[in-house]
Amino acid sequence: MSRSKRHVMISWIGANDLKNTSGGAADGKPLGPIASTLKSQSFDSVELLYNYPETEVKPYLRWLSEQVDMPIKAYRESLVSPVDFSAIYEAADKNLARLVAEGSELSILLSPGTPAMQSIWILLGKTRYPSRFYRASIEEGVEEVTLPFELSAEYIPAAKDLSSSKISQLSEVSTPVDAAFDSIITRNPDMQKLKAQAQVLAERDVPVLIYGETGTGKELFARAIHNASDRASRPFIPLNCGAIPPELVDSVLFGHTKGAFTGATSDKPGVFEQAHGGTLFLDEFGELEPSVQVRLLRVLQEGTFVPVGGTREKRVDVRLISATHRNLMEAVANGTFREDLFYRIAVGVLHLPPLREREGDLSLLAGMILEALSEQDVGLQGKKLSPDAMNLILKHPWRGNVRELQSSLLRAALWCQGDTIIAQDVRQALFQMPEKNSGLLDKDVSKGIDLQGLCDDVMRHYIPLAFDAAQGRKTKAAELLGFNSYQTLENKVKKLSIS
Repeated sequence: MSRSKRHVMISWIGANDLKNTSGGAADGKPLGPIASTLKSQSFDSVELLYNYPETEVKPYLRWLSEQVDMPIKAYRESLVSPVDFSAIYEAADKNLARLVAEGSELSILLSPGTPAMQSIWILLGKTRYPSRFYRASIEEGVEEVTLPFELSAEYIPAAKDLSSSKISQLSEVSTPVDAAFDSIITRNPDMQKLKAQAQVLAERDVPVLIYGETGTGKELFARAIHNASDRASRPFIPLNCGAIPPELVDSVLFGHTKGAFTGATSDKPGVFEQAHGGTLFLDEFGELEPSVQVRLLRVLQEGTFVPVGGTREKRVDVRLISATHRNLMEAVANGTFREDLFYRIAVGVLHLPPLREREGDLSLLAGMILEALSEQDVGLQGKKLSPDAMNLILKHPWRGNVRELQSSLLRAALWCQGDTIIAQDVRQALFQMPEKNSGLLDKDVSKGIDLQGLCDDVMRHYIPLAFDAAQGRKTKAAELLGFNSYQTLENKVKKLSIS
């Protein structure tokens, strides 16, 4: 004989439930939606979700257990906000999936909770987990709700099928240990020239200084140089100098002996010793204080150092690759960076351009990133960019460079509908960073600047904003921009190919 399904009611605990714990027929006060429903309907068990503090929920659960004769289970679901659709979706989906897997017949109480919670219940109960719906109110009492429509679950984000750890893993933009020059994807002539220069430097055991904004691939170049050098079989030790507390710089760089300071319970090698025979990559090199620069110069000149608390010199053989986003020549002129150290580290110099200056690389990199995400998880397979989405990507300044591009495409891929990432998905995934006031005024003229290009960029930025503010009215948009007539504005739009 087959066993009948267990009939389970599930609901969020709402504010009216927590407030109304003393009502009933005896005193005429109303009960909350959950208690009212359980007193009028029969279920085999009850499953409750909540996001309130335990101090409020536990007394309510004790009271509710005294009111009804059926098993009650409650689960805390951490929500950043009671109207956070994605978090509510994940919590509701997880619990409904568990109950269905247990063979339960589902009934959902819609009344408690926020409108966002009610919307998610209806979406899931009409698509993935067929359910009966109930509502409870003071005016109408408790009644089963008939929803006279059907839904198609077209919008099921890829994020739903990925665990938190998997999403975190996908979001970590790390340089592969086996990075080679083939890992540097480009068809930009300037970048191809830099790759060729870096390959030459890899064959020569000289210090290398890599300039570039955050996210331009400085560590990728450093690892490729190491892996293509005679030191490839020896350690590659990366260190972000900007992340070291000032009081620990010497210990991190040169190590310390047991008892050198409070907490030094054993001898510990520094990064120079760890990199012996191999390559030491010091990122954000320009952040080091002048006092540390003196000690670095000595170890680079003589190949020796003394650990903190030690008395004996140690000798190391290390190739140094340093990287910075700062203008070290300017720092030398200002007296904040030692000139002798600068010439010691800047034997081979690579200046990596920002992504916005790598003509032809944006669409190539976007495709490669989506392909890589597809390989890392089946939930992201087949994702592609629509033409409008690609146009948005091509217009964005990408101040975070490749790192920003990768994280933005991951966000867009996780939340897009279907396999095609549209412009709206990209727009929602982008962060609009405020402009630096000095952005147009701090260009290095000694390297040459495109003054007309800067003016064009300013117009490309503000003209679409003016059209939005003027609700598409040309005359008003021209007035907002200070043009004498809309014909002048039209000429600029045509010249700059602004859509």
